[in-house]
Amino acid sequence: MNKNKIQILWGTLLVMAGLGVFYRIPQVMPKIMSIEAFANAGGIIRFCFYVLGILLIYGGAKKIYDHFYSFPDN
Repeated sequence: MNKNKIQILWGTLLVMAGLGVFYRIPQVMPKIMSIEAFANAGGIIRFCFYVLGILLIYGGAKKIYDHFYSFPDN
């Protein structure tokens, strides 16, 4: 497998992982909130999960975009 295909695959996996984070947040947050130590920090934990998802999607999309729209150096 050449480097270009690996980069596209990696970018796709990053985007899918980010979407998976968004999909799992509503299911995981009640379990996290049931832990007494994290009960008062629900807002910041939710915020961190959303930021993580956004960063994963952004990183994967940037990797894919750069692959298809990069210009070779002269």
